[in-house]
Amino acid sequence: KETDDVSFMRVLIEKLERELPVDRRRVYLTGVSNGGMMVYRLACELSEKIAAIAPVAGAMNYRTCKPRSPVSVIIFHGKEDRHILYEGGEPKKTFEKKRKRIDNPVSYAVSFWAKHNMCAQPPATEEKGNIVREIYDKCRTNTEVTLYAIKGEGHTWPGGQKGQYPGSDKPTREISATDIIWDFFVKHPKQQ
Repeated sequence: KETDDVSFMRVLIEKLERELPVDRRRVYLTGVSNGGMMVYRLACELSEKIAAIAPVAGAMNYRTCKPRSPVSVIIFHGKEDRHILYEGGEPKKTFEKKRKRIDNPVSYAVSFWAKHNMCAQPPATEEKGNIVREIYDKCRTNTEVTLYAIKGEGHTWPGGQKGQYPGSDKPTREISATDIIWDFFVKHPKQQ
C-alpha cells in the first residue's frame, strides 16, 4: 500500500501549529538524499505552508510540481555524488536493489524554482576553493534560490559526519551546510 507522505506532513504541520506557538511564516524543511527528494515534493504540494526548503544531495524528480506560492530554496550537492548524480541519470551506486531510478540533474531543480519564484537572471556566481555558489535573488516576495555545488564532493552532508555505511563518502570541511541553512532560513520567512 502507498504511504501518503504529503498528507501526513500537512496534518503534522497543522497539528503543531494548533498545539504549539509556531510562527506560521517560518515553516522550513530540510533533508538529505531521499529526504532531499521529499522536501522538493513537499514544497511542490504544500508551498502555501512552507517558507523555505534545503535539499541536500537529493534530486527533484517529482513530475507534477505546481506550487501555489513562492518558496525559498537552498540546494547543496556534490559534483562527484554517485548515488544521485549532479548531472542526473541512473545512479552509479544505490541502496535500492529492486527499483531503477533516473534522476533529474541539479540544474533542473535550480531552474524550476528560479523560474517559479520569478528570480532575476542571470545568477550571481561566487567560487572559493571547491565551493561554487549560484545565487538567484531579487525574486518574487523576497524569496531566493541558491545552489552550493561542491567539487570533489560525494553523497554527503557538507560539514557533517561521514556515514556509517561501507563506502560512505567523506564530507567537505570547507563549509557547514547546517550553519548556512540556518542563516538562509532565518533570512527567508514566508511573506504574507
